[in-house]
Amino acid sequence: MKTPNLLLLAGALTLTAQAQQKRPNIILFLVDDMGWQDTSHPFYEDTTNFNRIYHTPNMERLAKMGVTFTNAYASAVSSPTRTSLMTGMYPSSHRVTNWTLRRDQSPDNISGLNSIELPSWNVNGLQPIGAGINNSVEATTLPSLLQQNGYFTIHCGKAHWGSKGTPGANPLTLGFDVNIAGFEAGGPASYLASENFGFDENGMPKNDFAIPGLEQYWGQNIFLTQALTIEATKALDRAVRENRPFYLYMSHYAIHVPLNKDDRYYQKYKDAGLDDSQARYAGLIEGMDKSLGDLMDYIEQKGVADNTIILFMSDNGGLSNHGRSGTPETHNKPLANGKGSPYEGGVRVPMIAYQPGVTRAGGRDATPINIVDFFPTILELGGVKDYKTTQKVDGISFSTILNGRGDKRFAKRAQVWHFPNRWIPFGDPRGKGYGTYSSILKEGWKLIYYYDFDYAELYNINEDIGEQRDLASDKKYAKKREALAQELTAKLKADNAQFPRSKNGTPCKYPNGEVIKN
Repeated sequence: MKTPNLLLLAGALTLTAQAQQKRPNIILFLVDDMGWQDTSHPFYEDTTNFNRIYHTPNMERLAKMGVTFTNAYASAVSSPTRTSLMTGMYPSSHRVTNWTLRRDQSPDNISGLNSIELPSWNVNGLQPIGAGINNSVEATTLPSLLQQNGYFTIHCGKAHWGSKGTPGANPLTLGFDVNIAGFEAGGPASYLASENFGFDENGMPKNDFAIPGLEQYWGQNIFLTQALTIEATKALDRAVRENRPFYLYMSHYAIHVPLNKDDRYYQKYKDAGLDDSQARYAGLIEGMDKSLGDLMDYIEQKGVADNTIILFMSDNGGLSNHGRSGTPETHNKPLANGKGSPYEGGVRVPMIAYQPGVTRAGGRDATPINIVDFFPTILELGGVKDYKTTQKVDGISFSTILNGRGDKRFAKRAQVWHFPNRWIPFGDPRGKGYGTYSSILKEGWKLIYYYDFDYAELYNINEDIGEQRDLASDKKYAKKREALAQELTAKLKADNAQFPRSKNGTPCKYPNGEVIKN
């Protein structure tokens, strides 16, 4: 017979387990390089030609259950977005302003860079607190807080936070209980198991992008997207079996290049009239969507769908020179340009959110959401309260927007991007090249400032989503331009952001015209 003390202990453990299970499961489904138009589910006011090309029935299925966010934003490239997700900080604050890979090495393209010198940014990415890695940011991470509060935390797919040879390259050091195929690289050497995902016959990586940890699939006729989904469900099996709330960060490498052929879908798109690269690209998209559907089916089969939140997001805009014919200007139409740029095609991304019993089915919401907002939102949805972080969190929880109550804080909130880096060489920014820039978006007005040329552009996104009418030189909008420049400058100073330096004696300036003293 149990003693009273043992009975009390057993009762307490039972209550603890029940309290944990009452917490919702959370799936964050993050897609790589997925543009706003790379789906059959429309995020614009009208269905576009691109929506008619692609087939994403499970995104449509999720949207029918939840809310489509038509004004969602990320950074223009991968690592800044992913670090912002993990920390709730804007890149101007965490200083991981470009993509990371090799320790102490910057990927910035400096060819033709004669007038300015780029800053020494955090090329080693995100690191666990106490790691002591130079040129990195240490922060209290989202999964670590969930883990401390009883969540079983699963990382599956692309990490791309810490550079090679640093602790942050391994998601297990940043708060995940399970890591499936996550490491320092931001793309796969190959999506094909028949090519060992980039390893040679001796098990050696052919390059820095060979995907680790999936040896059991080598030599088989299986696509990387499928393998990751299978492994994710195996990890979920453990959480369900142990009756623990789970956080699955399903972070696909798709639809990043290379454009490997997915035989499940390729011929269908060829028969529809797409050329070879277009058909491959469309196959990557549909394979990603199949994974989403498989996970939705899984939670239904396991009986946990009614207690599982699903958030869908992309890490940046669509890559301009892959997947479709045409110039970068037409790639993400009606949005201008694409990945790496400050224009809407580089930062506006697809987003869908579903919370059982809360979100209004088939809803659409124009609230401007940023990737930094996922940090406080997921913690709030998971019932994690009174947490402390080593960093100042920029994000705002959008949980009340999911239940239809809205949140007035978003209406006047300014979103800020900071990229004191070089994505590709370019000439005059008026030709919409990509250079060192900062930008701000507030109440539908967007200011982009290029440090290379001390040059600003101003757009009214609500009336000109394609950013075709630069209003910066229009005297009628001089006050708007000045106000945004002042607010952007103030935010960058407050964040202690890094800036490029002059090489030719002409000093670089802040967006508001002040000389940068560095």
